[in-house]
Amino acid sequence: MNDNINNITKKGTDWDLIIVAKNDLFDLKLQQVWKYRDLLLLFVRRDFVAFYKQTRLGPLWYFIQPIFSALTYLFIFGQLAGLSTDGIPPILFYLTGIATWTYFSDCFLKTSNVFRDNAGLFGKVFFPRLIMPLSFVLSNLIRFGIQMLLLLIMIIYYSITTDSIHISWYIILFPVFVLLIALQGIGLGMLISAMTTKYRDLALMTTYGLSLLIYATPVVYPLSTLSGKLKLIISLNPLSPIFEGIRKSLYGQGTFDIYSLLYVITISSIIFITGIVVYNREEKNFIDTI
Repeated sequence: MNDNINNITKKGTDWDLIIVAKNDLFDLKLQQVWKYRDLLLLFVRRDFVAFYKQTRLGPLWYFIQPIFSALTYLFIFGQLAGLSTDGIPPILFYLTGIATWTYFSDCFLKTSNVFRDNAGLFGKVFFPRLIMPLSFVLSNLIRFGIQMLLLLIMIIYYSITTDSIHISWYIILFPVFVLLIALQGIGLGMLISAMTTKYRDLALMTTYGLSLLIYATPVVYPLSTLSGKLKLIISLNPLSPIFEGIRKSLYGQGTFDIYSLLYVITISSIIFITGIVVYNREEKNFIDTI
């Protein structure tokens, strides 16, 4: 196939786009994404603005939602259930977990429905289909960054008024943790999206499964409160080291070490690459089955 392309280009004509019958299995098409980067930024802006368009409070919803969720968790899991927060101020513990989980779940859910929700657009206009999931990741990253600003303000306040905040050297890994969340969210989302083109029931199960996954992830409780086989099972969840690592980096508390980092990097990379390969193979045929 590559020889045919080279023969075409040797004839003296530079083509912007060459359509071939088949692609290599591990052709991730990242070069095409770079060519359409302006469209990617346009989709990011559209997704970001659409979130608060025609609302009274506008971007304030980025702060209101995590605050109300954190207060609800504080009452249910902190006051009623009495779950430990590893010495971290409870409101900070729950805000961190909610912001991180929201970023993962938004990336996953939006990507898992990308074929179904954009079938009309995909059927009329050509552009690299990978652009759409990437736009979800970037637009959600902006929301996550805004919520992190709120969290940073509260961390500074608690650092001044209490001695419960101990930022560790793991803080340099914070961008890595965010990247790993994005890789898992988009990778799993692309896998589900490719399968739901043939199995519609899977789309109905996804939201329900995600609502259960939050309890199998140390979002509202620290891993240190578990023991035995249950702790081992929860630790194998590739999201668990990320949540523990983020708390370790921001507050100096969390069950996290270098082996956990290597484990989650390996699993996240496998999920992401597998997701892209399956997604790219399915996007050629989805319009006939959607």
